[in-house]
Amino acid sequence: MKKIVLLFILIPLFHVAQTKDCIYDLEEKTDSTLIKVLPKKLMYERVFGDSKEFIQFGLMNNNGVPTLIYQLIQKSTDFIPTNCLNKSSRIIIQLDNGKIISLLSINEALCSTLTYDEVDKSNIRILTSYFVFSKTNYDELKKSPISIIRIQYSNGGKDYVIEKEIQSELLKATFRPNQFFIEDLPCIE
Repeated sequence: MKKIVLLFILIPLFHVAQTKDCIYDLEEKTDSTLIKVLPKKLMYERVFGDSKEFIQFGLMNNNGVPTLIYQLIQKSTDFIPTNCLNKSSRIIIQLDNGKIISLLSINEALCSTLTYDEVDKSNIRILTSYFVFSKTNYDELKKSPISIIRIQYSNGGKDYVIEKEIQSELLKATFRPNQFFIEDLPCIE
């Protein structure tokens, strides 16, 4: 009898221990709108000489539709080629368990914008876009870490190996990009 009482006392504690605290950049709930936006997290960082390249992912729930926010930031003293996305662009994710997941672009036609940093005398290109999940293998993202991401731009594709941990030189923070979906998808469902 004592074991049963102890079990009923401990079950709620285990449930609370398993609940993830979600921090949102934006959370809006009205009678007709539900929007939740999580902060962006660093997925890839490459610093080589005067060239820097970063990929950040964020997640958003827009009225029940889970959406990935993709951002590419490039900075270099050299010319940076334009990357463009369109409706046929994809983000293809290979998981550690071997499964392949495709995310579909919702943008018609979008190219990275170019700005010039007078202080550093460098070019900066930024591309921000949105991708939606297909029903196929969606649940696999919550179970297995990410190993490789392929971005299919309208002018070619590029593969990125996703690390278990990034100690960002520029952001002065530590990120676990291969756990991104495991940690953050429950917050937007």
